[in-house]
Amino acid sequence: MTQAGAIMRAWLLLGAAAIGEHAAELTELDARIGDGDHGINLDRGFSSVVERMAAADAAYLDAGGLLLLAGRTLISTVGGASGPLYGTFLLEMAGPLAGVELLEAPILAAAWRAGAAGVARRGRSTAGQKTMLDALIPASEALARGTRLVEAVQLAAAAADAGRLATVPMLATKGRASYLGPRSIGHADPGATSAALLTEALARAVIGQMGEGTEASR
Repeated sequence: MTQAGAIMRAWLLLGAAAIGEHAAELTELDARIGDGDHGINLDRGFSSVVERMAAADAAYLDAGGLLLLAGRTLISTVGGASGPLYGTFLLEMAGPLAGVELLEAPILAAAWRAGAAGVARRGRSTAGQKTMLDALIPASEALARGTRLVEAVQLAAAAADAGRLATVPMLATKGRASYLGPRSIGHADPGATSAALLTEALARAVIGQMGEGTEASR
């Protein structure tokens, strides 16, 4: 497996583990301002991703192929809005990563930007509306600032978490939470929270594959 493929595989595995670990928290957040199923649905979807990667023998898939598999799996197994949105995110990321053997910061930034743009189109939304984009877009901007891959993903993880926190005082204007009006204020958005978890998992995947202190990571 190429370096890029190994990083994407590690990301999906670590992301699935993070979603599983925080599924109850995500569901509780969603119960306050949404349908109350975000964590349950995502955990089921990412568990299916892990199973299908194993069944497909992911060692023979490149980075783009892994993300295509994962995106299609989420769309087919996750109910509500999160499956199509996260599925679209991964499918759009797959294009720029198709055939890529060595993952570098500009390539990852372009893929992430494409994924976030796909979510924005599908959800007809943008940052500032209390959605997952409030974590994905700051992460995209941070990735573009990083000159080396490890630096870029660390910046992205910090930016995504800051974006998650920034949703707490926001008034929701998209999705189920928008029906609550002012009552949506004071709660972190579950989609932004799961997006921050997945961004942090990406940083751990990159560092785990490359090593924080290696010459290639500097």
